[in-house]
Amino acid sequence: MRTAPRRARWLVPLVLLLVWLGVGGTLGPYAGKLGEVATNDQASFLPQSAESTQVLEARAAFAQAETLPAIVVWTADGARVTEAQRAAATESVGALAGSPGVVGRPSPALLSDDGQALQAVVQLEPGLDEELPAVLGEVRAAAQQVPGTEAQIAGPAASQADLSDAFAGIDGLLLGVALAAVLVILLLVYRSVLLPFVIILGSVFALGLACAVVYALAQRDIVQVDGQVQGILSILVIGAATDYALLLAARFREELAVRGDRAAAALVAVRRSFGAITASAATVALGLLALLASDLTNNRALGPVGAIGIVCAVLTTLTFLPAVLALLGRTAYWPTRPKASDASAEGHPVWLRVAARVNARPRFVWLVTGLVLTALAAFSPTLSAKGVPLDEIFVNDAPSVAAQETVGRHFPGGSGNPAVIIADADRADAVTAAAKDTEGVASAGAVSASGRPGAGEPQVVDGRVRIDATLDAAADSDAAKETIERLRENVHAVPGADALVGGYTAQQYDTQQTAAHDRTVIVPVVLGIILLILIVLLRSLLVPVLLVATVALNFLATLGVSSLVFEHLLGFSGTDASVPLYGFVFLVALGVDYNIFLMSRVREEALAHGSRQGVLRGLTTTGGVITSAGVVLAATFAALMVIPLAFLVQIAFIVAFGVLLDTLVVRSLLVPALVIDIGPRAWWPSVLARGDSRPEEEPQTADRRPA
Repeated sequence: MRTAPRRARWLVPLVLLLVWLGVGGTLGPYAGKLGEVATNDQASFLPQSAESTQVLEARAAFAQAETLPAIVVWTADGARVTEAQRAAATESVGALAGSPGVVGRPSPALLSDDGQALQAVVQLEPGLDEELPAVLGEVRAAAQQVPGTEAQIAGPAASQADLSDAFAGIDGLLLGVALAAVLVILLLVYRSVLLPFVIILGSVFALGLACAVVYALAQRDIVQVDGQVQGILSILVIGAATDYALLLAARFREELAVRGDRAAAALVAVRRSFGAITASAATVALGLLALLASDLTNNRALGPVGAIGIVCAVLTTLTFLPAVLALLGRTAYWPTRPKASDASAEGHPVWLRVAARVNARPRFVWLVTGLVLTALAAFSPTLSAKGVPLDEIFVNDAPSVAAQETVGRHFPGGSGNPAVIIADADRADAVTAAAKDTEGVASAGAVSASGRPGAGEPQVVDGRVRIDATLDAAADSDAAKETIERLRENVHAVPGADALVGGYTAQQYDTQQTAAHDRTVIVPVVLGIILLILIVLLRSLLVPVLLVATVALNFLATLGVSSLVFEHLLGFSGTDASVPLYGFVFLVALGVDYNIFLMSRVREEALAHGSRQGVLRGLTTTGGVITSAGVVLAATFAALMVIPLAFLVQIAFIVAFGVLLDTLVVRSLLVPALVIDIGPRAWWPSVLARGDSRPEEEPQTADRRPA
């Protein structure tokens, strides 16, 4: 009768292992295929309610398909451009008409006011994606045929190509760097050869499964994926899977030292870690799903994509890892061996000293740490989220940036990339006049059937006309966005015109405004979700409120430090509009993760040993594993810095620094000191609030009973 259960104890782990090996072998390649379904077209992420989106739709009625402008600029070797060079430039780009990817006929080469540069606009199809570099190569080859000049390509097409180059190989490069960082840290911390590889293998299986699901959804247009979401998914899954695996492996080590039986130890480790792991995963997954309330479709895409990744990470942690640990037993920790002391509450000497300091002067500890964090948080309002100018989007030099700087030296900054106004035809003159009178507008004119402004009678479609307004400032600059505000105000004020303002700069402005609105909606939702989960898990009201307040303070302190670092060390004049929201979701959700790991263990110990001893025992027993998990997560997010884009560098710094600050200060000092100082009342209205049920000084951990 005992043979069947004994066989089942080994058969179940073996079957689970074989299933995951099959999943990894079948779905693993999808971790490198998300780029096939990714798009980096920012305009596609705006909501339908945005004015620039409405202009895109109205513009289609003019039989002028939405295009991606490539601005070709020539500068002469001599002081001034000759007439022969101007004719050659017009002829060279004119020959591109009818070429694959080129829309219509390129504009003639226009001479700058200073006579030192030429400019022509080649309109490209907007959905070229993988074909874009080849098409731009043809444009560049044609432009270089003008003797005695240097040709460069600027504009949205060149920027998008450089963006694609930055994301090229993101799957392999980012994954390799992240896994290497995790492996090195685990080898150094745990001094075990086999366990780090088991944990990494589980995270790779989770990533493969997540990417396969996301790939299938993106193929069916259920979610949209861009390079940023693609990179964040890889880092999020690897970091989360490793964190959860470390918690389970540490608990398995404790149980194995007490019980000796591998299968029983694995089962008990899963049972006692299940609540903390699932609650932690729920905070992150639901926090990400709160992004569904965003008006930006790339934010909405990150919500379900990230939640899918978290679910897959939990799945591998609670199935694959216990199965392997049950089969390997003590061998998983070779060359070290779990011993009875691993199951005690004594912990590492470092954490014993930390616990002693917190226990001796809890009020002093939380006051000092709270004041330091508050002082850092005071700098958070100085973080500018108005967007990153084009010359800062790429961390390294990019050809499109250098070309745009050349354009800016010789032509109005918005040349080749005008603001697009759609208005009623009978009010075209009044709208054009209002546009010309707007501060920051260099010129404006109604577009003719040829597609050029001011080159004949305006084209009228369904009683509407299109007016192009060239801005003085570069299309991506703050000054251009301010001009869009003034331009909208002026043309909206024209009676009966029903004017709308769109174009590239308007899209950037609308993205910025939508991101600000998203923050006001999503931040309270995320905080509410996390608070509710903590209340259910800890069966208390005050402790959850304290935990949410501390991670929120940690987030603000991180923003304050980031503002100083970005401006004075990294040279960023601003951050992407989505950076504060992404940073908030990741830091608050992941910060609560570590507090859940700590406080769920504290509650378990407090039920047996009283509130004060529960905090101290929880701190010493979880100190090592949580710190290791924090370092691993910080390292995985720091891996985003290998992608030379300001957005990802900023996200990487905010999350990596914030996680370390949370792990080493908030979770280690602030939270334990607060709970000790408040005493049992912190657990109201649970049974723990009635007073300690055990003496304050008790040398052993909670009783361990065989499963």
